[in-house]
Order: sequence, then structure tokens, then C-alpha cells
Amino acid sequence: MAVNMSKKKSKPSKKVTAKEICFCYSIFINFLYRIPAAIFLLILIYLWSSSTTIMSGNVVHVCVSSRKLNNLYCLSAGTQPNFDIPIPVINNTAIGPSIDGGIKEIVNVVQDDPKPVSENKVDKDGKVEAVHAVEVDNVALDDPNPTSKNRVDKDKDKVVNAVKVLDITQNEHSPVIRGVDQSRDLEIANAKKVVEEQLQLHRSWRSQKNHPACDGRGIYVYDLPSKFNKDLVGQCGDMFPWVDFCKYFENDALGPPIPKLGEGWYQTHQYMLEPIFHSRVLKHPCRVYNENEAKLFYVPFYGGLDILRWHFKNASNDVKDSLSLELITWMEKQRPWARNSGKDHVFVLGKISWDFRRNDNSPWGTRFLELDQMQNPIKLLIERQPWHINDIGIPHPTYFHPRSDDDIISWQLKMLTSPRRSLLSFAGAARPDQPDNIRSILISQCNSAGDQVCRFLNCSSGACDQPEPVIELFMESEFCLQPPGDSPTRKSVFDSLLSGCIPVFFCPFTAYYQYPWHLSPDHGKYSVFIDQEEVRQRKLNVAERLMKISPREREDIRSFIVYELLPGLLYGDPHSKLEKFQDAFSIATNNLLERVNRME
Repeated sequence: MAVNMSKKKSKPSKKVTAKEICFCYSIFINFLYRIPAAIFLLILIYLWSSSTTIMSGNVVHVCVSSRKLNNLYCLSAGTQPNFDIPIPVINNTAIGPSIDGGIKEIVNVVQDDPKPVSENKVDKDGKVEAVHAVEVDNVALDDPNPTSKNRVDKDKDKVVNAVKVLDITQNEHSPVIRGVDQSRDLEIANAKKVVEEQLQLHRSWRSQKNHPACDGRGIYVYDLPSKFNKDLVGQCGDMFPWVDFCKYFENDALGPPIPKLGEGWYQTHQYMLEPIFHSRVLKHPCRVYNENEAKLFYVPFYGGLDILRWHFKNASNDVKDSLSLELITWMEKQRPWARNSGKDHVFVLGKISWDFRRNDNSPWGTRFLELDQMQNPIKLLIERQPWHINDIGIPHPTYFHPRSDDDIISWQLKMLTSPRRSLLSFAGAARPDQPDNIRSILISQCNSAGDQVCRFLNCSSGACDQPEPVIELFMESEFCLQPPGDSPTRKSVFDSLLSGCIPVFFCPFTAYYQYPWHLSPDHGKYSVFIDQEEVRQRKLNVAERLMKISPREREDIRSFIVYELLPGLLYGDPHSKLEKFQDAFSIATNNLLERVNRME
């Protein structure tokens, strides 16, 4: 009976529970049905107001910040995640330029070596023969869009483990494992020594003549198939879905004029070096049309544009490398190339060196400069690979392209008399995803100082989309802060020098180890250096440090910038006739001709 009673009581209980469940389930389904639509609507509103989304193939790319709708800084290398950089090993120690400007030590191994540092053997790829394992901070062109942390090279752990188990008592020349603190100074000194020796060699090629002395050393310009240059320009309308990139090729790649700033001012894009240089070489007085009369051979390959067209397309590495490989195949059929294995050839590339040195673990860029055939030629780039002897840095294109000596003289006088209303300024954006970057600290210090002391132009809000506010800010500032962004170098460095604003560097790789032909080896004559470690550890306030520089010292530095450096940092109009001055193009070509003379 007890069992039967229990069963009867249980039936009503089951019915009520079922109804309650059905009712709750119905409410829950109706609730969920409405939530996705609301969330989806909010996401659409957010993306419309603060980002750009590009879909290509099966890949969706999102560039956060509305600034990307009309500014192409987001296209610089390093905006892609997992961007690795091959760094050589000095004295069998893996080192690399960290984003804080120091030398990052990965494997603490010092091997006794009777040879000087410059003779340590580095393989043809610019990497050490045995060790490729490095961890490097993100580096690329200045970009307000923070990048994700680089992945560690897959061989790093293997190398570190191998080092730990070395029999250090094997012989008197065996490697010795040292502590980080003990060996860091030595490794930094060795790395800097290698770079400085290379720069000294580059400076030895400097021509002392203001005008090109051809002396039978003609420049031959290859007439490449159009797919290597002109056809790439023709794809400008398809490179970026949200920007009309074609306008930057107007006026011989100088871009649209800027009437507000005066004659000779154009909205020149930072990646236009290749067509600008090409246009100038075609008019060079030493140009010859017979390859047998030439000593220097210029290859007008627009490798930077080749990279740009794949930034937002779902393309394989083979596709990205295809044009580079086709070029090498074409070059190997040319008699001058075969005669000297490319040693008397020069390539001008309008993006940073790392964009052409793709790591095996990263999809970013091409491997053009990693090819065996590309080790002998000289490569002129806006940012060089610091430990590659045939990489030479030349200035980023700025907005000013004078046509005459008078244009330059007028601008010089204007910069010397321009009222400097602020002690210092910074045009850029923070890097919240890069905790080691000092930009946030500098921005905080700047905002705390007040506008009369420091002015901050926030590029993440779109304030730097046009040249005028940037140039006007620099013209009114005594000092311009130039912290590294996603890479050590910045176009802003040349904008500040052009404006007579004294650059403040926090990393030697930003300028000191980059431009041997266009900047003085005496860095104190044109800049101020502040160790970013002191800033990071909040040991100093940058504004207070700069206040200690007397007005007389500032004027001396500014005079050197304006009179000694400024003309050589500009790329003159292709139709310019400069007699008193050498511009950036003339300095580069004259020094290349001098190098050819040294080779003979």
C-alpha cells in the first residue's frame, strides 16, 4: 500500500514540474531571441563609429580607430600579429633591437674569440649560422594601432636548453655561461661596435662634391617589364578598400598639393620613395643608355608597393613572393648582373627592411631581401636592418619638395624666425598593448605640464590625418619627442627636423644607427638623447630635463639643423634645379657613385 500511495502522489508533482519547465523554457527562448539582435546592432554601431572592417576571402581584418578610414599608417608592418625579425648573433650571443632601444639578450653565451667583432661570421641571410632563436618586440613603421606580442622563435627553447647542457670544461675556448647582468654590457658594446663599424664604412663613401662627377661612371636604369613597377601603380585603386590610394601618385608621386603651406608642399605618402626616386634617376645627368658605359645599375622595382597590395588580401606566401622571384629570374639573365653578381646594383625600397625579411613563422611581408641573390646589391630603405652591411637608411619622404635654392633658403629663414610657443610637443599615440613602450608615460607627463610647456597631438583621434596640424605644431615647438612606435624609426623625425624642431630620441636605433649619409655622426649637434629606461622607471621628467638646456644651446642646435642638415633631408621636385644644395636624392646618388669608384 505504501508503494501504491507513493506512486499516486508522484503523478501530480511531475505534471506541475513539466508545465513550469515549459513555461520557463518559453520565456528563456524569447529572451535569447531578442538579445542577439540587440547585441548585433550594438556591434554594428560600434564598428561603424570606431573601426574599419575589411573582408577578403575567409579573412576578416579590423582596423580599430576611425582614423584608419583616411590614413594609411595602419598599413605599416607590425600591425599584423606574430611579426618576427631575424637578428644576428654577436660573439655567439643572440641579440636584437628591442622596442625600448636597447639590445635584448636572449642566450647569454660569450665565446672567447681572438678576432674582432666585425670579423665574426654571419651567414648570407643576415642571421647567425647556428642560432636563429630570438624573441624581439614588435617593430614596424610608426602606427597608432598597437600590435600583438611577437611569437617566440620555435628554436629558442632548443638553443637555450642546448646551451645549458654544454660541457663548459671541454677546452679553453669553450663557451661560458654568464649571468645576464654580467654579460649584458659586453653584448651591448659588441653589438653597437658592429653597427658603428658599418656606419663608418658607409660614411667613407661620402662624396665631397656638391655636383655629380660622372667621370665615366654612368648610371644605367633597367627598363624592367611593367609588372615590376608601372603595373603595381596601376593597382592603386584596388590596394585598400577604404582609401583612394591613387591620389598619392599624382605629381610624380608627390601627391596632391597643399596650398595652405605654400609652393612646393604636397601630401606625400610615406611609402612613395620608390616612384619618387625612380623619377629622379631618369633625369640624372650621369644616366647612360648603354649598359657598357655604366658603373652603377639601378633596378626600379617597386617592392614596397608589391607588399602593400597583399596587406588585406588572403594570399599565400608563395603568391606574395612570386613577383620577387620573377624579378630575380629576369635579373639573372642580364649581363651586368652576372658580371659582378649584383655588387654594383642598387635597389630602392620604400618600406622598412623587416617587411622584406619575412620569418618562416610569420605571414607578414615577403622574403625578397632574404634571397641569396639579394645579398650583394646595395639596398636603400627608409629603415635598415642594423646588422646588414648592404642595407643603408635614407630619409622618409617629407611634405616639402623645393624647386630651387631660393625655396630652401626662404624656408630656412622662416624656421629660424618661427616663434616657438611650447617647450616640447609629441604627435603620436599611446601603445596600451605594449607595456614596455614609454609613450603612455610621455603623454601623461606632457598633459600634466600644460600647453605652454608641452602640447600633445593625439594621432589616434585622427588629428594627424593631414600634414598641416603636424607641421604647424612642430614649427611652434622647441623640442619634438620621438619615442619608438612599432619600430625604432619614425617619419615624424624628418618632419620635426624639416620644421626646425629639435628631436628628442629615446632609442639609438631611431636615427643614430640608420642614416649615415644624411645625419651627422655627432648626434649632439642636432638632437637630444634621453635613455628611455630612466623614463620607464620614472627617474626623470622629460620636460624638466629639457628645461635645463639653455636658449643659447637650443639656438645652436637649431641653426645646425636648419643650415647643415635640412637641405639634405628633402627630396626636391623632379623638375628642380638645385645648385647650392644637395637634397636627399643627390646625396644618395653621389655617394653611390663614390662607392663604385672605391670598388674599381
